[in-house]
Amino acid sequence: MELFEVIRPREINIAVRRLATEINRDYKGMEPVVVGVLKGSFIFLSDLVRHLKMPVEVDFIRAASYGSGMKSSEEVVITRDMELGVAGRDVIVIEDIVDTGHTLRAILRCIDDKKPRSVRVCTLLDKPSRRVAECSLDYVGIEVEDRFLVGYGLDCAEKYRNLKGIYEAVETGTSGT
Repeated sequence: MELFEVIRPREINIAVRRLATEINRDYKGMEPVVVGVLKGSFIFLSDLVRHLKMPVEVDFIRAASYGSGMKSSEEVVITRDMELGVAGRDVIVIEDIVDTGHTLRAILRCIDDKKPRSVRVCTLLDKPSRRVAECSLDYVGIEVEDRFLVGYGLDCAEKYRNLKGIYEAVETGTSGT
């Protein structure tokens, strides 16, 4: 596999600060619950909440759809539910990337069942060209093309999450001549 940098750490930091500014404006005087979608959002969430100026509670939810491959699956399973009660609370879902929308749709259904007052979605990366399931994004960091991306929390078979930038991962073929 070859990696080609597509978003530098500086660009990520600018997007994170901009998103935090928007959230600070919209949630001034409030105490939202920030729900990170595991595992991909953990680095983004960590950087984002440090720029928030209001008290927040942090929780996580995990949904599986990719497995170990590079293609998305329409079947989404919630493998870890939130621990905090969100009934009557304002919730901000933090995603690393929204691709087809299947995972986000399943997560939003799970959260909606808990009767929050409001739910908004913040994603670092949006890949609208792949959207199949309708979902509303309230805060978008960077719109990206249809590429398989790794780094800054995004993975391929659990690898590359630790990269500071975001890279396109391209499978390299082996020829047996």
